Amino acid sequence: MIPLSDENPTRNFPVITLLIIVANIWVYFTTFFSATLPPERMFNQYGLVPYDLINSPVTEYPAIYSSMFLHAGFLHLAGNMLYLWIFGNNIEDVLGKFRFTLFYLVCGTIAALGHIATDTSSVIPMVGASGAVSGVLGAYLVLFPFARVKTLIFIVIFITVIRIPALVLLGLWIGLQVMNGMAVTGGAPGVAWFAHIGGFLAGMVLILPFRGMRT
Repeated sequence: MIPLSDENPTRNFPVITLLIIVANIWVYFTTFFSATLPPERMFNQYGLVPYDLINSPVTEYPAIYSSMFLHAGFLHLAGNMLYLWIFGNNIEDVLGKFRFTLFYLVCGTIAALGHIATDTSSVIPMVGASGAVSGVLGAYLVLFPFARVKTLIFIVIFITVIRIPALVLLGLWIGLQVMNGMAVTGGAPGVAWFAHIGGFLAGMVLILPFRGMRT
């Protein structure tokens, strides 16, 4: 299933959401078309390596945030930005620009710690906005569980678009993360499932306190 759009209008233009998307796209093209710093070196230098953070927390802490703007491939980038664009605008609309920015970064931080906790000795760089975006999804589930989401689905050889509640779509999404997370170790190559789970839970727990925060 691929979400295409939601039927949940906003009052304000999502400036921060758009800026985050533009920043991620800019970093992606800079990374993959750089003549001086190939992707592998970029990931090792700015990605989040659990072992390095555990052993040098002060110097490696910034990697939590730099890693949020790195992506391992075009589909990785496109998937994250699609989800952020569909669901992030409503969360930004509720929180406002400052609180949304802080919320996004806090969820990304908790997501990173969730990944690290599963394998503190991993030397594989973690990259991607998935953890922070997962926080946005968790927040959306709490605030707008019955908002309709236009979703592209594949049934054998048939492709169609249906409207389903966010509760169903995001419930299936987090269920898939949990199943995959239980099937592999957190430090295994591939997807950082526990970053997704940690970010999603953080978003669910933190959205109401953030909404009530005075700025």
